[in-house]
Formats: sequence, structure tokens, C-alpha cells
Amino acid sequence: MDIKKILAATDHTLLSPTATWEEIVQILDDAMAFRCASACIPASYVEDAADYVDNVFPDLYGAASLGNADKKLPICTVIGFPNGYDTTASKMFMADDALENGAGEIDMVINLGWVKDRLWDLIEDEIESIRDVTEDAILKVIIETALLDQKEKIHLCQIVSNSGADFIKTSTGFASGGATFEDVQLMREHVAKHVGVKASGGIRSLEDAERFLALGATRLGTSRLVSLAKEMSS
Repeated sequence: MDIKKILAATDHTLLSPTATWEEIVQILDDAMAFRCASACIPASYVEDAADYVDNVFPDLYGAASLGNADKKLPICTVIGFPNGYDTTASKMFMADDALENGAGEIDMVINLGWVKDRLWDLIEDEIESIRDVTEDAILKVIIETALLDQKEKIHLCQIVSNSGADFIKTSTGFASGGATFEDVQLMREHVAKHVGVKASGGIRSLEDAERFLALGATRLGTSRLVSLAKEMSS
């Protein structure tokens, strides 16, 4: 098991509604120390988090570091979260505001009511609208697999593949279930090769993380893996 490889694919996450700035700082410190893919935090903390990383990073790794191994920690945040039923205009504003505050990655929740109504064009148009706002930032699309049937999941894989988004993501972590091995395998089989798959929600062991990656996930969303790595290194 390559723990460094697992953590390099991990969005170290804290999205609790009671998250405090002290807890966010711990997430940032740990994500930087273990070289995670990003820190995924609530939008209200993005500006302060980006400033914190800007100030702390040079002290840790050297102000002149330019190599991939020494790049600054990206700040990820969520929009339309966790229910997805905000208007498209609201989601566009949220995305733009997050980017202005220093986010480099956006995880958006689709409108699940539109899925049930089979309003596929509206879903794709909305993702494309957010893609236009995010430009070069990484965009991940959360489809909330626990609330979907297999045909809906496959159709959404096709929509996300056509939308210009960078990732399709299983879950918010706030629904009835999170990532499953079966869903990740299904998504990898049906999403375009250029689209990454993010498994998120309920990942609690390094063994499970390793299996998700083996099945085709390219990102993991969890708060538990860094804690396990800290325990192993202590």
C-alpha cells in the first residue's frame, strides 16, 4: 500500500455545518503536511484559507519552490451544497465568488429533481454554465449516487463527459449513502476517459481507499485518511 499515493489523490475534507476556523486550520496544516490533492472546505472559509496557505506555505517548503512536489495546496469548496436545488444563476455566483476568494477547485451538486424529471438538457446546460465561470479551475460534478438508479447514473456519466467538467463525483456525504465500489466501477466504465472519478462519502480505511483507486477513482473525498496516516506515523 502506497500511502503517499493515496493521500496525493485525497481531497482532505471538512464540510460540517459547525466547522470552526480552528478546525479548518488543522485541515489545512494536515493537508499541506501530507501533500493532499486539496483541502475541501466551506465557501465562507475560502478567502481566509487561501491567505493562510499563501503565508504558511513558503515557511514550510521555500518561497522559490516551483516543482510539482512543492506546489501550494489547492483550496476546494462546494456550491449548491448539499441539495443541489439552488438556481443556476445562484450556483454561477457561488462559483465566481469562491474563485475570487482564492478557490482553485469547485465541487458542484446537480439538481436532482431535474434528474427525476428527466430534464437532461437543463442539467447539462447548468454544468456548462458553471464550467464557463470556472474557466481553468477544476470542476467536479456531484451526482449523489445513493439517490439514483443505474440508468440515471449512466446517463449522468454521459452528460458530465459532454459538459467540459473535469470530474464526476459520487456523493456529498449528506445523503443516505456515500461512495460504493460498484458505483465507482460503473462510473469509470461509462464516463469519458478524460473525466476523473471522485469517490466521496464513507471512506474510512486505507484499504478501501486503495480499492477505490484500483477501480478507477482518481480522487477521494474524506477526512479520515489523514487521521489514519498520522496514527501510523506516530
